[in-house]
Amino acid sequence: MVIAVDFDGTVVEHEYPKIGKAIPFAIDTLLQLQKEGHTLIMWTVRDGELLDEAVEYCARKGLRFYAANKNYPEEDVISASRKLNADLFIDDRNLGGLPDWGVIYRIVKTMEEGDYFSFESIMASNEYGNRSQKKKNFLIRLGEMFEKGY
Repeated sequence: MVIAVDFDGTVVEHEYPKIGKAIPFAIDTLLQLQKEGHTLIMWTVRDGELLDEAVEYCARKGLRFYAANKNYPEEDVISASRKLNADLFIDDRNLGGLPDWGVIYRIVKTMEEGDYFSFESIMASNEYGNRSQKKKNFLIRLGEMFEKGY
């Protein structure tokens, strides 16, 4: 699949125009998707030097996008449509916000297998718990982890 990935708020925390702190597991998940044969395109509001900084940030982490803000590296952005030809967009501004990167990976894998599970159905599953439940205290969760042998 061709996957378009936003940068600010998706790969790193929002600090635009600066580069924010890394969002946990974002780079690792994207590297795994790339390793599995998916084509990744950076799709961001950044351009010029700010875009170059974002691309270089990812490259230093080992993540090299196929293209940035275009469908393929040689595309002439002046005459090309702003519409990106991607199978999937990962963006913190989507309806429902940005799921955690484990959920994103699971959604991509199910799409790859020809199925599709919505964010809501995955979050409601036993594996991820029910979103409507109140979040447990950290110490309670830590105790549960020890009980399960993690």
